[in-house]
Amino acid sequence: MGHNNGEGSMTGWALVVDVSLCINCRNCVISTKDEYTGNTFPGYSAPHPPEGLDTIRVERHVRGEGSLVDVTYIPKMCNHCDNAPCVKAATDGAIYKRPDDVVVIDPEKSRGRRDLVKTCPYGMIEWNEQEQVPQNWNFDAHLLDAGWKEPRCAQACPTKAIRALNMPDTELEEMVKTEHLTVIRPELGTRPRVFYRNLDDALSHLVAGNVCEATGDGQLRNLEGVEVVLHDSAGGDERTTTTDHFGDFRFSGLTEQTSTIEL
Repeated sequence: MGHNNGEGSMTGWALVVDVSLCINCRNCVISTKDEYTGNTFPGYSAPHPPEGLDTIRVERHVRGEGSLVDVTYIPKMCNHCDNAPCVKAATDGAIYKRPDDVVVIDPEKSRGRRDLVKTCPYGMIEWNEQEQVPQNWNFDAHLLDAGWKEPRCAQACPTKAIRALNMPDTELEEMVKTEHLTVIRPELGTRPRVFYRNLDDALSHLVAGNVCEATGDGQLRNLEGVEVVLHDSAGGDERTTTTDHFGDFRFSGLTEQTSTIEL
């Protein structure tokens, strides 16, 4: 993580997103568009167009069907990777990583460089047709340099699902470990600085159902408190839960393709 030039543990910016708190209000998207649309920040960003360019996106992830549906919203933005492919591709400094770990696309050096859009494996570099420049969510670097304690997306989040942190890498690494934070597509080896809480749960499999019994008058009655056991067909692990007041049960965080349910 981050940079250390032999001067001890340096501080760098990181973002923590708790997907369990995101309600898809899109305040992060709107506040960021408000900041950049039509506004020029020399050295930081060319003006964004009013439509068609979102450097922060909220993706909707749905599991289940019918009456048992689980919906999660996942805010995505530039990951400000420590091993950023875009920085490597822009050998002339059109994209660079600052000492505080923020990745910035230079609005002048990058002009006309549409090729840089595809260098992001996460698809989080947008092409500004109006200005002919590639653009990312640059952590609102101009605001940080002006003394702001957090970018606008974090400031505007009503549920505090988005938190900006500026801390030494040693503290960040400990926090990632103790709070079980994860990143999107870790197999890419880009070492993102946007971390997620409850992401694995949202992207894993969901097994849900209802337990009921037939009554004498031909009706169905939901059964509360029934013990439900799930067997992992591969690893042999077991999980147990009980049905709620409506007779419903659910198991989340599953990675195996098949499981066995017992009542």
